[in-house]
Amino acid sequence: MADMEETLMLGVEGLKKTILHGGTGDMPRFITGAKATFHFRTQLCDDDRTVIDDSKVVGNPMEIVIGNMFKMEIWETLLASMRIDEVAEFWCDITVVPVLHGHGNKLYKQGRYEEATQKYKEAIVCIKNCLLRMEEYYEVIEHTSDIINQHPGTMKAFYLRAKAHTEVWNEEEARQDYSRVLDLDPSMKKLVTKDLAVLSMRMDDKNQEDKVKYQGMF
Repeated sequence: MADMEETLMLGVEGLKKTILHGGTGDMPRFITGAKATFHFRTQLCDDDRTVIDDSKVVGNPMEIVIGNMFKMEIWETLLASMRIDEVAEFWCDITVVPVLHGHGNKLYKQGRYEEATQKYKEAIVCIKNCLLRMEEYYEVIEHTSDIINQHPGTMKAFYLRAKAHTEVWNEEEARQDYSRVLDLDPSMKKLVTKDLAVLSMRMDDKNQEDKVKYQGMF
């Protein structure tokens, strides 16, 4: 198939796809347990297209097991839209997050809970893959808190808020959210344990940094 430039919506508000090089074969039909291996590059939408992460620079491709990696759920959505050997660019619009929240809240108040839940899930996708990567941590806290207030059983919202609290050194709030994650989904224990270790390390570093900063002031 020839190279092409084509912008496609993925069925999730705020996500767009542009095919840079066409692939071959049929669209994949992943089943739980299937393994996918691919290279990726993450960039900001600034004038310099600043690169945040690049698997080819690291030297190792990404490898995920379908249906078995909470942190990589979005990759399943993206990969399901790609053929073998296809090269594509995916773009996320962070301005759609409050819009999705508004739609979700309106549907929730109308008693249309399944539709509201879908909008919240779409908002979480944007939060996870845009706001966190762009280090907009206070926005993450604001939007996830809104989702939690309207839909308190949304485990992923607690998880993302915990990650954001960790980044801004809100230790108590992060630990409370991680605890809530485990209450809602005990299978997250291994991942939460790892994240709590990161939290402790960040707090130790911050405390040491503060000691050095203020030791000559008194």
